[in-house]
Amino acid sequence: MMNQQKPFRLITIPVSHYCEKVRWALTRIKVDFVEEPHSPPFHLFVTKRLGGKTTPILVADTEIFTDSTDILKYLNSITLDENKLYPSNPELRQKVEELEELFDTRLGTATRRWGYSYISNNYKIIQRAWCQGVPKIQKILFPLSFISMQKILQKSFDLTTESHLESYLEIKVLFAQVGELLADGRNYLVGDKFSAADLTFAALAAPVIQPAEHPIKPRSLEELPIKMASEIKEFRETSAGQFVLKLYRERNV
Repeated sequence: MMNQQKPFRLITIPVSHYCEKVRWALTRIKVDFVEEPHSPPFHLFVTKRLGGKTTPILVADTEIFTDSTDILKYLNSITLDENKLYPSNPELRQKVEELEELFDTRLGTATRRWGYSYISNNYKIIQRAWCQGVPKIQKILFPLSFISMQKILQKSFDLTTESHLESYLEIKVLFAQVGELLADGRNYLVGDKFSAADLTFAALAAPVIQPAEHPIKPRSLEELPIKMASEIKEFRETSAGQFVLKLYRERNV
Protein backbone atom coordinates (compact mmCIF):
# COMPACT_ATOMS: atom_id res chain seq x y z
CA MET A 1 0.00 0.00 0.00
CA MET A 2 1.16 3.51 -0.80
CA ASN A 3 3.05 5.70 1.68
CA GLN A 4 3.36 8.64 -0.71
CA GLN A 5 3.15 11.88 1.30
CA LYS A 6 2.91 14.41 -1.56
CA PRO A 7 1.11 14.15 -4.91
CA PHE A 8 3.15 12.49 -7.62
CA ARG A 9 4.72 14.80 -10.20
CA LEU A 10 4.16 13.69 -13.78
CA ILE A 11 6.45 15.44 -16.28
CA THR A 12 4.89 15.31 -19.75
CA ILE A 13 4.79 16.44 -23.30
CA PRO A 14 0.98 16.54 -23.09
CA VAL A 15 0.25 15.17 -26.57
CA SER A 16 2.66 12.23 -26.15
CA HIS A 17 0.82 8.91 -26.18
CA TYR A 18 3.41 7.39 -23.83
CA CYS A 19 2.58 10.20 -21.39
CA GLU A 20 -1.11 9.42 -21.89
CA LYS A 21 -0.37 5.82 -20.93
CA VAL A 22 0.94 6.94 -17.54
CA ARG A 23 -1.67 9.68 -17.09
CA TRP A 24 -4.39 7.09 -17.60
CA ALA A 25 -2.75 4.66 -15.16
CA LEU A 26 -2.52 7.32 -12.45
CA THR A 27 -6.16 8.25 -13.00
CA ARG A 28 -7.20 4.61 -13.04
CA ILE A 29 -5.66 3.73 -9.69
CA LYS A 30 -7.01 6.93 -8.14
CA VAL A 31 -3.87 8.54 -6.76
CA ASP A 32 -3.13 12.25 -6.47
CA PHE A 33 -0.76 13.63 -9.06
CA VAL A 34 0.18 16.95 -10.57
CA GLU A 35 0.97 17.04 -14.27
CA GLU A 36 3.77 19.37 -15.35
CA PRO A 37 3.38 19.82 -19.12
CA HIS A 38 6.14 21.05 -21.42
CA SER A 39 6.56 21.43 -25.16
CA PRO A 40 9.59 20.18 -27.08
CA PRO A 41 12.44 21.04 -26.79
CA PHE A 42 11.86 22.84 -23.49
CA HIS A 43 10.98 19.60 -21.69
CA LEU A 44 14.69 18.74 -21.82
CA PHE A 45 15.53 21.37 -19.21
CA VAL A 46 13.40 19.41 -16.75
CA THR A 47 14.05 15.83 -17.83
CA LYS A 48 17.83 16.20 -17.75
CA ARG A 49 17.71 17.45 -14.16
CA LEU A 50 15.67 14.37 -13.24
CA GLY A 51 17.95 11.88 -14.99
CA GLY A 52 15.79 11.19 -18.03
CA LYS A 53 16.03 11.98 -21.73
CA THR A 54 12.37 12.35 -22.54
CA THR A 55 8.89 12.10 -21.05
CA PRO A 56 7.02 10.71 -19.19
CA ILE A 57 8.85 11.01 -15.90
CA LEU A 58 7.16 10.21 -12.60
CA VAL A 59 8.57 11.78 -9.45
CA ALA A 60 7.61 10.03 -6.22
CA ASP A 61 8.69 10.91 -2.69
CA THR A 62 11.74 8.66 -2.76
CA GLU A 63 12.16 7.54 -6.38
CA ILE A 64 12.12 8.84 -9.95
CA PHE A 65 10.91 6.72 -12.87
CA THR A 66 11.78 7.53 -16.48
CA ASP A 67 10.07 4.74 -18.45
CA SER A 68 6.32 4.29 -18.95
CA THR A 69 6.34 0.54 -18.29
CA ASP A 70 8.50 0.92 -15.19
CA ILE A 71 6.02 3.52 -13.97
CA LEU A 72 3.04 1.22 -14.48
CA LYS A 73 4.75 -1.63 -12.66
CA TYR A 74 5.63 0.68 -9.78
CA LEU A 75 2.05 1.97 -9.56
CA ASN A 76 0.80 -1.60 -9.64
CA SER A 77 3.02 -2.43 -6.65
CA ILE A 78 1.54 0.31 -4.47
CA THR A 79 -2.16 0.07 -5.30
CA LEU A 80 -5.07 -1.96 -3.97
CA ASP A 81 -5.87 -5.33 -5.52
CA GLU A 82 -9.03 -4.13 -7.28
CA ASN A 83 -7.03 -1.45 -9.11
CA LYS A 84 -4.07 -3.62 -10.11
CA LEU A 85 -2.94 -3.26 -13.72
CA TYR A 86 -1.24 -6.66 -13.86
CA PRO A 87 -2.90 -10.00 -12.98
CA SER A 88 -1.65 -11.94 -9.97
CA ASN A 89 -1.78 -15.16 -12.01
CA PRO A 90 1.77 -15.65 -13.42
CA GLU A 91 0.64 -16.92 -16.83
CA LEU A 92 -1.83 -14.08 -17.33
CA ARG A 93 0.71 -11.54 -16.14
CA GLN A 94 3.24 -12.84 -18.66
CA LYS A 95 0.68 -12.41 -21.45
CA VAL A 96 -0.07 -8.85 -20.31
CA GLU A 97 3.62 -7.97 -20.18
CA GLU A 98 4.26 -9.47 -23.62
CA LEU A 99 1.45 -7.44 -25.16
CA GLU A 100 2.57 -4.29 -23.38
CA GLU A 101 6.08 -4.76 -24.76
CA LEU A 102 4.70 -5.36 -28.26
CA PHE A 103 2.60 -2.21 -28.13
CA ASP A 104 5.40 -0.14 -26.58
CA THR A 105 8.03 -1.12 -29.12
CA ARG A 106 5.98 -1.42 -32.29
CA LEU A 107 2.57 0.24 -32.04
CA GLY A 108 3.68 3.36 -30.18
CA THR A 109 6.55 4.03 -32.59
CA ALA A 110 4.36 3.32 -35.64
CA THR A 111 1.45 5.57 -34.64
CA ARG A 112 3.84 8.40 -33.74
CA ARG A 113 5.72 8.10 -37.03
CA TRP A 114 2.45 7.84 -38.95
CA GLY A 115 1.13 11.03 -37.36
CA TYR A 116 4.26 13.10 -37.81
CA SER A 117 4.59 11.91 -41.42
CA TYR A 118 1.42 13.92 -42.03
CA ILE A 119 1.78 16.94 -39.76
CA SER A 120 5.50 17.62 -39.12
CA ASN A 121 5.42 20.57 -41.55
CA ASN A 122 2.05 21.92 -40.42
CA TYR A 123 2.75 24.85 -38.11
CA LYS A 124 -0.82 25.31 -36.82
CA ILE A 125 -1.41 21.64 -35.99
CA ILE A 126 1.98 21.20 -34.30
CA GLN A 127 1.51 24.41 -32.32
CA ARG A 128 -1.82 23.27 -30.94
CA ALA A 129 -0.60 19.72 -30.27
CA TRP A 130 2.53 20.81 -28.44
CA CYS A 131 1.38 23.90 -26.60
CA GLN A 132 -1.78 22.76 -24.80
CA GLY A 133 -1.37 23.61 -21.13
CA VAL A 134 2.37 24.38 -21.23
CA PRO A 135 3.95 27.42 -19.53
CA LYS A 136 3.25 30.71 -21.28
CA ILE A 137 6.92 31.33 -22.07
CA GLN A 138 7.06 28.07 -24.02
CA LYS A 139 4.05 29.12 -26.09
CA ILE A 140 5.73 32.46 -26.82
CA LEU A 141 8.98 30.77 -27.88
CA PHE A 142 7.31 28.10 -30.01
CA PRO A 143 7.67 30.02 -33.32
CA LEU A 144 11.43 30.27 -32.73
CA SER A 145 11.83 26.57 -32.03
CA PHE A 146 9.55 25.23 -34.76
CA ILE A 147 12.06 25.14 -37.63
CA SER A 148 14.79 23.44 -35.63
CA MET A 149 12.28 20.97 -34.19
CA GLN A 150 11.13 20.02 -37.69
CA LYS A 151 14.64 18.81 -38.46
CA ILE A 152 14.85 16.96 -35.15
CA LEU A 153 11.51 15.25 -35.83
CA GLN A 154 12.65 14.10 -39.26
CA LYS A 155 15.85 12.63 -37.87
CA SER A 156 14.47 11.19 -34.62
CA PHE A 157 11.48 9.46 -36.21
CA ASP A 158 13.06 8.70 -39.59
CA LEU A 159 10.47 10.66 -41.52
CA THR A 160 10.93 9.89 -45.22
CA THR A 161 8.77 9.71 -48.32
CA GLU A 162 8.04 6.10 -47.36
CA SER A 163 7.50 6.54 -43.61
CA HIS A 164 3.77 7.11 -43.82
CA LEU A 165 3.09 3.92 -45.78
CA GLU A 166 5.50 1.84 -43.70
CA SER A 167 3.86 2.99 -40.47
CA TYR A 168 0.34 2.58 -41.82
CA LEU A 169 1.04 -1.05 -42.78
CA GLU A 170 2.62 -1.78 -39.39
CA ILE A 171 -0.42 -0.40 -37.60
CA LYS A 172 -2.74 -2.50 -39.77
CA VAL A 173 -0.81 -5.66 -38.83
CA LEU A 174 -0.99 -4.88 -35.11
CA PHE A 175 -4.68 -3.93 -35.28
CA ALA A 176 -5.36 -7.24 -37.02
CA GLN A 177 -3.56 -9.09 -34.20
CA VAL A 178 -5.69 -7.33 -31.60
CA GLY A 179 -8.78 -8.02 -33.68
CA GLU A 180 -7.97 -11.74 -33.57
CA LEU A 181 -7.70 -11.61 -29.77
CA LEU A 182 -11.11 -9.92 -29.58
CA ALA A 183 -12.77 -12.25 -32.09
CA ASP A 184 -14.12 -14.56 -29.39
CA GLY A 185 -16.18 -11.73 -27.88
CA ARG A 186 -13.97 -11.07 -24.88
CA ASN A 187 -14.11 -7.69 -23.16
CA TYR A 188 -10.38 -7.40 -22.48
CA LEU A 189 -7.19 -8.56 -24.16
CA VAL A 190 -6.10 -10.82 -21.28
CA GLY A 191 -8.39 -12.47 -18.76
CA ASP A 192 -11.60 -10.89 -17.55
CA LYS A 193 -10.24 -7.61 -16.14
CA PHE A 194 -8.88 -4.37 -17.54
CA SER A 195 -5.06 -4.54 -17.51
CA ALA A 196 -1.91 -2.76 -18.60
CA ALA A 197 -2.31 -4.49 -21.97
CA ASP A 198 -5.66 -2.79 -22.64
CA LEU A 199 -4.50 0.56 -21.31
CA THR A 200 -1.28 0.50 -23.34
CA PHE A 201 -3.01 -0.50 -26.54
CA ALA A 202 -5.67 2.19 -26.23
CA ALA A 203 -3.25 4.96 -25.27
CA LEU A 204 -0.71 4.16 -27.98
CA ALA A 205 -3.39 3.65 -30.63
CA ALA A 206 -5.02 6.99 -29.80
CA PRO A 207 -3.16 8.97 -32.52
CA VAL A 208 -4.85 6.92 -35.26
CA ILE A 209 -8.25 6.82 -33.52
CA GLN A 210 -8.51 10.35 -32.09
CA PRO A 211 -11.06 9.48 -29.37
CA ALA A 212 -13.19 12.44 -28.31
CA GLU A 213 -12.62 11.62 -24.63
CA HIS A 214 -8.85 11.98 -24.86
CA PRO A 215 -7.74 14.51 -22.21
CA ILE A 216 -5.69 16.37 -24.81
CA LYS A 217 -8.55 17.54 -27.00
CA PRO A 218 -8.02 16.26 -30.56
CA ARG A 219 -8.60 18.34 -33.67
CA SER A 220 -11.70 17.64 -35.69
CA LEU A 221 -11.13 15.41 -38.71
CA GLU A 222 -12.10 18.32 -40.97
CA GLU A 223 -9.01 20.20 -39.81
CA LEU A 224 -6.62 17.34 -40.63
CA PRO A 225 -5.11 16.42 -44.00
CA ILE A 226 -7.76 14.60 -46.05
CA LYS A 227 -5.85 11.31 -46.36
CA MET A 228 -4.97 11.35 -42.66
CA ALA A 229 -8.63 11.82 -41.72
CA SER A 230 -9.65 9.04 -44.11
CA GLU A 231 -7.23 6.61 -42.48
CA ILE A 232 -8.44 7.56 -38.99
CA LYS A 233 -11.99 6.69 -40.10
CA GLU A 234 -10.69 3.40 -41.51
CA PHE A 235 -8.91 2.47 -38.27
CA ARG A 236 -11.96 3.43 -36.21
CA GLU A 237 -14.10 0.94 -38.12
CA THR A 238 -11.90 -2.06 -37.27
CA SER A 239 -12.68 -4.22 -34.24
CA ALA A 240 -9.46 -2.99 -32.63
CA GLY A 241 -10.46 0.61 -33.28
CA GLN A 242 -13.91 0.03 -31.82
CA PHE A 243 -12.19 -1.48 -28.78
CA VAL A 244 -10.13 1.69 -28.30
CA LEU A 245 -13.21 3.89 -28.58
CA LYS A 246 -15.02 1.73 -26.03
CA LEU A 247 -12.14 1.90 -23.54
CA TYR A 248 -11.97 5.68 -23.90
CA ARG A 249 -15.71 6.02 -23.32
CA GLU A 250 -15.22 4.02 -20.11
CA ARG A 251 -11.90 5.69 -19.27
CA ASN A 252 -12.98 7.22 -15.98
CA VAL A 253 -15.55 4.60 -14.99
